[in-house]
Amino acid sequence: MAVGEFELIQKYFARSELTAPEGKASPVALGIGDDCALLDIPSGMQLAQSMDTLVEGVHFPKNAPPFALGYRALAVNLSDLAAMGAEPHSFTLGLTLPDVSPEWLASFSDGLACLAKQFKIALIGGDTTRGPLTITIQAQGLIPTGKAMLRSRAQPGDLICVTGTLGDAAGALPAVLKGECPESASNIHVRQLLNRYWYPTPRILEGQWLRRKGATAALDISDGILGDLRHILKASDVGAEIDPSLVPISPALKRTFHPAAALKTALTGGDDYELCFTIPRDLAMTLPPEINDDCKITCIGQVTSESGALRDSRGRLITAKAYTHF
Repeated sequence: MAVGEFELIQKYFARSELTAPEGKASPVALGIGDDCALLDIPSGMQLAQSMDTLVEGVHFPKNAPPFALGYRALAVNLSDLAAMGAEPHSFTLGLTLPDVSPEWLASFSDGLACLAKQFKIALIGGDTTRGPLTITIQAQGLIPTGKAMLRSRAQPGDLICVTGTLGDAAGALPAVLKGECPESASNIHVRQLLNRYWYPTPRILEGQWLRRKGATAALDISDGILGDLRHILKASDVGAEIDPSLVPISPALKRTFHPAAALKTALTGGDDYELCFTIPRDLAMTLPPEINDDCKITCIGQVTSESGALRDSRGRLITAKAYTHF
């Protein structure tokens, strides 16, 4: 028997793991089931919103594992909240399906629920329709009024830092396009890269920590550090000098690619979802080398007053570009 839209929503997405996170007072006055959701915003807080759309054949390959797809779709939105220093609040889901597969839907919603439970974020509504597989998520977060980390606040003399390691997800892309997943990869290093692609870590707690520590500007690295850093330079009307040799590269990437290829991947590859941030030098000196056991901080350069110019440590202009959607 065919499953209708409302039955689909009720069975796979109106489940408590997604709509009522454990260990957190509900931030939602009214969730799934009405024409609109109603949100209560605490006094002294601002609501941050981010939306991402993932299209089959553009952002992920055909026949991608549905659990990993659900996890990744929510993770990339949470990463945007992390870049602002926000606490996750709620999210909506727009899902376009070529057909209704109970097995696919169960696994996809399990992937969503896995990450939603981890960060205690509630699914509050959305829409389903028929068409080419497309996933759109809009995530909301809360930030103390006026305290968000913006791209436009970098100042000359600030240090430029990144979290984690870069290039792993892009390094996994050849295996992803072959249909490999972490569970099927025979090479341990490729498996580690695939895990970084399918299961990125939104730096939510790290973003809030950096906001409190005085980071001036931040963004998440989705299209490659060289391209994304330029967004900060443009918004802040500043330049930058970086030392590419300082960009953190994981052992897995180093063992999968030749050194030059590994560095190029780390500089221009997308889908890392680590944070790039700027911070005054005196405050940077007080930061520990690691935010936690899973996330180290690496300084790769400094902000300069040369508007729009991105140079290496020898003063040469860096012209390499990163991923662009059009």
